[in-house]
Amino acid sequence: MRSLATARELCDQYHPGLVKALQDIPYARREAPGSPVIGLFRDHCGPGLLIPREYGGHGADALDAIRVQRALGSLSPSTAAAAAMHHFTAAMLYSLAGEPGRLGPAQLDVLAGVAPGRRLMASGWAEGRTQQNILVPAVTATPVEGGYLLNGSKRPCSLSASMDLLTASIALPGADGTPELALAMVDVPAPGITVHPFWDNDVLAAAESDEVRLTDVFVPGDRVVRTTAEDPGRLDDLQAAGFVWFELLISAGYVGAASALAEQVLLRERGGAGERAAVAVRADAAFGLLEGTARAVMAGLDGEEAVAQVLVARYAVQELLARTVDEAVELLGGIDFVRSSDHARLATAVRALAFHPPGRGSAAAPLIGWFTGHPLELS
Repeated sequence: MRSLATARELCDQYHPGLVKALQDIPYARREAPGSPVIGLFRDHCGPGLLIPREYGGHGADALDAIRVQRALGSLSPSTAAAAAMHHFTAAMLYSLAGEPGRLGPAQLDVLAGVAPGRRLMASGWAEGRTQQNILVPAVTATPVEGGYLLNGSKRPCSLSASMDLLTASIALPGADGTPELALAMVDVPAPGITVHPFWDNDVLAAAESDEVRLTDVFVPGDRVVRTTAEDPGRLDDLQAAGFVWFELLISAGYVGAASALAEQVLLRERGGAGERAAVAVRADAAFGLLEGTARAVMAGLDGEEAVAQVLVARYAVQELLARTVDEAVELLGGIDFVRSSDHARLATAVRALAFHPPGRGSAAAPLIGWFTGHPLELS
């Protein structure tokens, strides 16, 4: 499949040898608990994809990032899902780092070590909770001498076994006592951080999506990003950018998984020409929606308009992929289904896009409001 081959070639440009390294592992082992895929992602400089060159990364733009994600998703949906969590965190933090004065020296020091050290950043935002906004704080913070004590949990938390840095949205008491959003950057391992079994499904099992608990975890005050009187929009900007990046990256990985099935239909010449073309057209159309949104963001689209556009793309992609995988599995046939579970697992993995917040049900009313001229208010 031409577009998928192009994505894999691009992945190899950024991460030489990663495509082959993943292909050399049988699919069942690739996607199983304890799989080596996250280690391979780290070893092939995966963490540096979206990190600016001045911080030692590759400095990929949004288009290249989603194309690499498509390639990873076609080979290992678990790797793509885990990578999306690291990458969207990187996109958020380094967007602030690129603007003088928006991050402090200690926070910039943390970011300076991510790409050179191939450090993986786990996301302690709330993206794993069905029908929830990914930006709702899952962790509370209590002020203490020199910083804060963090308490709470994140489940599931991808990269739970491999993370070097946990970035967590936290609720801090504001000046008037009202909780306000902030972001904590916590080195791992750290006293009080524990990992507990949570993910029981065979699908996407290699993404290391278990529960991370925080019990009186100390974080220095200079490792917490929060709003200031001089920069009141700091966290609002971070939320919008993070939301858009998350939806683009996670959706691209699932397009990759569906594209792998479409590729097999073409290679095996299953069904008639019209049926094969229809499967490939839907897979490429789904990715085209993401490419269009990525181009718009690169051209300056931001704020509520960017969030609305990425949600429209994500839900349209979700529908296109559901039909793509259903038809691809049917065309591949019953013997393919009987002889191996690989394609059935790929198809099931694609369906997981529907479980990433915000679910269509919770976003329906806000989107209707947006379509009819009102502000976009996700909750």
